[in-house]
Amino acid sequence: MSAGTSQALSRGFFLTFEGPDGSGKSTQLRKLSAWLEREGQSVVVTRQPGGTPLGDRIRALILDSRTGNLAPMAELGLMFSDRAQAIAEVIRPALEQGRMVLCDRFTDSTEAYQGGGRQLGSEIVLRTHKVMCGGLNPDLTILLLADFDRSLARARRRNDRTAASGQNEGRFESEDVEFHRRVYLKYREIADREPGRVVSIEGDQPIEAIHRRIVAVVDERLRSMAGPC
Repeated sequence: MSAGTSQALSRGFFLTFEGPDGSGKSTQLRKLSAWLEREGQSVVVTRQPGGTPLGDRIRALILDSRTGNLAPMAELGLMFSDRAQAIAEVIRPALEQGRMVLCDRFTDSTEAYQGGGRQLGSEIVLRTHKVMCGGLNPDLTILLLADFDRSLARARRRNDRTAASGQNEGRFESEDVEFHRRVYLKYREIADREPGRVVSIEGDQPIEAIHRRIVAVVDERLRSMAGPC
């Protein structure tokens, strides 16, 4: 058992997973959560949009491909309304209890999809984040940037399967290739801007190889927080 993760944290730790649709982030989040729990950590897993009763209703509206004529600024407002509720109801309480919070998407996604994809720009996203999120930022962000064409194809195949089962969350995946390219490039920009927080894992690699890299990154960060034993 590694030195950093065998001890309870004296304060909470906020870790987010980011990446374009089809990058495999949700799979890696689940694997990391299971590893952390085996190491004795108390883990809270959540997602955005969603993660609260209100957030799940917002998620259904934003992601449903039948939602038409949603203005980019309205979409931005809904994303941050969901986030403010999640912070108040789930994230801050867990961090105050000294728990680890793993979140599937946070403000980086809004900057990538609304700031980049919808071309609203980063400034308004970061300004809204400061107001709506009360200065809460992740301690660490794992950014998965798989091959652009392959990840987009995987995302669209996945949504075809879920749509066939009656679940409709394909609104963003149905956007054109240029929208998704802007999202991808904005993620790169975020990683370049915040190298201390964002750890970028690029290219198509086996799931287990990516998991091992993430475990090494997280273990090192937790050991640095724990200090000398």
